[in-house]
Amino acid sequence: MNYELYISWNPSEIAFWTVRWYSLCWLVGLILAYLIVKKLYKEQKIKDELFDPLFFYCFFGILIGARLGHCLFYEPGYFLSSFDHIIEMFLPIRKFADGHWHFTGYEGLASHGGTLGLIIALVLYWKNTGVSLWRVLDNIAIATPVTACFIRLGNLMNSEIIGKVTDVPWAFIFEKVDTEPRHPGQLYEAIAYFIFFFVGWYFYRRRPEKVGTGFFFGLCLTLIFTARFFIEFTKDIQVDFEASMALDMGQLLSIPFIIIGVVCMIRGMKKKQAIEN
Repeated sequence: MNYELYISWNPSEIAFWTVRWYSLCWLVGLILAYLIVKKLYKEQKIKDELFDPLFFYCFFGILIGARLGHCLFYEPGYFLSSFDHIIEMFLPIRKFADGHWHFTGYEGLASHGGTLGLIIALVLYWKNTGVSLWRVLDNIAIATPVTACFIRLGNLMNSEIIGKVTDVPWAFIFEKVDTEPRHPGQLYEAIAYFIFFFVGWYFYRRRPEKVGTGFFFGLCLTLIFTARFFIEFTKDIQVDFEASMALDMGQLLSIPFIIIGVVCMIRGMKKKQAIEN
């Protein structure tokens, strides 16, 4: 292999001051989604006071769901092995060998858990505000690919969720990991999600009356998790137990979301506009 042809990747994890690129990418993704959904609510003449609490439901739903998803799907043996480790599931701290607790941030977030947490949070939002659940799901789904794109860019800046060794011309050498050229799986996903946002926006502009039928929610799930399923073939395993699996955990967890997405799209194509707000 001619290693000079590949992209050597070793950026600082700090964007500025003590702010990490990963945190910054999360923040930018959430802010963009906030602005997009605010625009959608305004166009659909949904009251401002019904929009205001939505961000908090989404933020905490995604964060809690993503954290618990990682702990329970990928490292249950560690996090369920002691009370100290259970604390680490919920708080951004870790107990080191010196016996002291140290702030580490949340080291490990799973997109499947984040999606499930978001859906649960939106159900709670619907219960407390009365806004049509399908309308809420559709509006959030239109904006979700933007956030997903920036989260994967954050993974790229952290040199995590790396791909398998390859000789493709665009391979990255993640210097924090090893000296092998690898697929930039994070970048594949980020590009896919960026494109999916414009696909969803295109359909929204052509058929805005479909908001409230579940079509956009289904479209979002189907596109994102189908892409995730196939991109996983280019990724290295994240945890040791995946080595003996035909499909990795990310692929297995994607299948139910793809099925739900297809069902919701079919439902949305059959239904007329849901007007209740």
